[in-house]
Amino acid sequence: MELSLRLLLVELCVVFGMAGLFWPERLVALFDVLMFPWAASHRTVRAHGVAALGAALILFAVILRG
Repeated sequence: MELSLRLLLVELCVVFGMAGLFWPERLVALFDVLMFPWAASHRTVRAHGVAALGAALILFAVILRG
C-alpha cells in the first residue's frame, strides 16, 4: 500500500510537470490563485514544471533504491 502511494505521488509530479511544460497558458490561472500576492507568468509555470519533473525523478530513484 505504501509503495502504491509513493508511485501515485511520482505520477502526479510527472503529470503536473508535463502539463506545466506543454500547456503553461492553461495553468497560469491556477498559479495565480496558488501564488496570490505574486502574479504568475508562463516562465514561473514552466519553472515549476521542470521542478516537478525533477521531484518525480528523485522520488522514483528513492523508490528504486528501496
